[in-house]
Amino acid sequence: MSSFEIKHQSQGLGELSVLFSPIQLGPLTIRNKFFMAPLTRDRNVPTSIPTDLMVEYYRQRAKGGAGLIISEATLITQQGSPWPHAPGIWSDEHLRAWKKITDAVHEEGAYIYSQLWHLGRISHIDAPEQVASGESVYAPSAVGARPDGLSKFRFLPGNPGPSTPVEIKDPRIFIEQFRLAAINAKKAGFDGVEVQTGGGFLIHEFLDKTANKRTDEWGGSVENRARFGLEVLKAVTKVFGPGRVGIKLTPTGGYNDIGMPLEDTLETFTYFITEADKLNLAYMMFPRYEEAIVEVYDGKLRGTPHDVIQTYKPLVVNSKFFTNQNYTVQEAAQHISTGKVDGVFLGTAWIANPDLPKRIQFGIPLNMSIDMGRLYGPRDGSVLSEEELAKGYTDYPFAELPLAN
Repeated sequence: MSSFEIKHQSQGLGELSVLFSPIQLGPLTIRNKFFMAPLTRDRNVPTSIPTDLMVEYYRQRAKGGAGLIISEATLITQQGSPWPHAPGIWSDEHLRAWKKITDAVHEEGAYIYSQLWHLGRISHIDAPEQVASGESVYAPSAVGARPDGLSKFRFLPGNPGPSTPVEIKDPRIFIEQFRLAAINAKKAGFDGVEVQTGGGFLIHEFLDKTANKRTDEWGGSVENRARFGLEVLKAVTKVFGPGRVGIKLTPTGGYNDIGMPLEDTLETFTYFITEADKLNLAYMMFPRYEEAIVEVYDGKLRGTPHDVIQTYKPLVVNSKFFTNQNYTVQEAAQHISTGKVDGVFLGTAWIANPDLPKRIQFGIPLNMSIDMGRLYGPRDGSVLSEEELAKGYTDYPFAELPLAN
């Protein structure tokens, strides 16, 4: 279907039509505002290398009309593994496999970014890839994350929580790892990268004073705690150039035992966002506070509730301001059309609707039935057949579209 036909069909959608208009993201003109958020699906069986089944999964969503896809979180090093079969981007084998995916997405007219991920302290010393790396679990400080919440390693005996980490001696080594991962992503054909700056993972751990107890140039003051993340952004931006690096920020915390009191949160993220906005980023993405996903520690919610749009959007001048977290398509369109945000990343809706934009365009009901038992691949280390792995992954149907007049 031509762009003219898509535009014509969308004219009768009212407020939803804003989702079908292009958006400029750095040097890229994205064909619409149907953005696909990173979705962990764990189909890299039997290794950490993307498979042909994953090629089909990403191709489907690009063919279905996605404008921009962010890959599932991708490990920048072998050290640090949250579960078996989490994808990586540290070897030539990874690059060749990801290249098949980026080629498939591009053939269908969409763009794709790689989300670069280092877990920091949210790792376990006995996880398979961790053992294979021969490395310790590293973090800004030797402060372990409490295992009371969701961050447990259910594929290990006893379902342990994260290991107590070893303090990073030289953070510059890890900045270099992000830079090399960006180089690999570029070689693999990605159009840009999204740096995972939140979620209680490595960069977030440096930012958060409950996890970062350092007294050197990488800890203490807001400026020092922000230094690591800003240096990572500078390094990957040099690789991809201006307008091709995005970041995901989670100031409301509440996941992986991280989060500061509101006053500290506002001071820290106001500084970090203001400085990051000077780096010619493509976008900053802020999941809004959602109590349902906030973990409970010692009987109390760990998060820091506040309105991320109202609080941080005025600080984002040179980048696009995106958000996500349990948005409906209608709510996303309303937020964009009223100027509250520049765009919304949808996640859950893409799982059972590989053709999400086309269903919206033609008024076809969304498939709301998600096979939750097959949302993730095997996390116990078992190896399933491709047929089994495809269930609840690539077997969701495309809708039958009406014939063109």
